[in-house]
Amino acid sequence: MRIFLFGAGYSARAFAKLAADEADAIAGTTRSESKADALRTAGIQPFLFDGTDVSPQIAAELAQATHLVISAAPTEAGDPVIAAAHHLLTGAMPALRWIGYLSTVGVYGNHDGAWIDETAECRPRPGRSDNRLEAEKEWSDLARQRGVPLAILRLSGIYGPGRNALVNLENGTARRIIKPGQIFNRIHVDDIAGSLLHLARHETGGVFNVTDDEPSPPQDVVAFAARLMGVAPPPEVDFDTADLTPMARSFYGENKRVSNAKLKSTDYRFIHPDYRAALTAMWAKGNWRR
Repeated sequence: MRIFLFGAGYSARAFAKLAADEADAIAGTTRSESKADALRTAGIQPFLFDGTDVSPQIAAELAQATHLVISAAPTEAGDPVIAAAHHLLTGAMPALRWIGYLSTVGVYGNHDGAWIDETAECRPRPGRSDNRLEAEKEWSDLARQRGVPLAILRLSGIYGPGRNALVNLENGTARRIIKPGQIFNRIHVDDIAGSLLHLARHETGGVFNVTDDEPSPPQDVVAFAARLMGVAPPPEVDFDTADLTPMARSFYGENKRVSNAKLKSTDYRFIHPDYRAALTAMWAKGNWRR
């Protein structure tokens, strides 16, 4: 495998670390030269990409890539990678065998707490989730044009080292906001990396929910993390009176339980099947801060 990552952020860097022993080369983009060293540390050859212009150096790397992973966020104007590199993606990547696109379970919108799978109706909110669904369609069209498999990974709420309830408790930002019946879905970054490598290794196409086994009330996660740390959890706060930004409040407008059965049917086995296993492992290893 020669892997190219458009958008080498938190999840893509975890994937690169996991794939390092199997890949012949891993390259990826960043918008800032200041982040190039972090990519090199993760085993990724860095290239600058501002979302508009593809450099000759990127074009040369794409010409050799066998596996393409996209995590760059779309805008209202569409997917920036397709807009900037359509001519390369369709006509100058002779070795391309597989595409992976990192999307979000946000494309499903609200389902009033019901269990849903990949066949559920998509009801995304206008804005980021709506843009993701449109980008999924763009990549589906391109993959069909190229005749290569496309795996769309719909990710739930991402956490892992440096981004978790343990960190939030330590820095005083953890909150236990109570909205009866509210459920959130989540996924540890290790399982994003693991499922992405699993699908890339087998060049599997399709839409897959990447989420753990246990959709749970958000306050339960905070309470469990507090027990691990041996500290008192923050007090419960009623959702109706909680001081939340409009964006934070909007997350509570979506309620669903997302199934991962399709991903499991490909023989993927989760590293962290639920938040308790994940937080316990991070706490034991001492890598929860990073």
